[in-house]
Amino acid sequence: MLTPKKKLVVIKKHQLHPTDTGSKKLQVAILSKRIDVLADHLKKHKGDNHSRRGLIKMVADRRGHIKVLEKTNPAQHQEALKIVKG
Repeated sequence: MLTPKKKLVVIKKHQLHPTDTGSKKLQVAILSKRIDVLADHLKKHKGDNHSRRGLIKMVADRRGHIKVLEKTNPAQHQEALKIVKG
């Protein structure tokens, strides 16, 4: 689970301006962190199919946000892809 403190660190690192809490780039960053945490959980608990379904939904949601960024803001799209990769 992504704790509020860890989420706040991700927000501070990737927000576009001091009051940004929901831009597409920031949502991609938060989803990427949640996906990483859940993937680690699933490595330990291979039979947890309910969490696996949640992971698949998060990956699809992140893909949708990245697709919107690709169409609307190519510069942020490139930054979002860097977030996803590493």
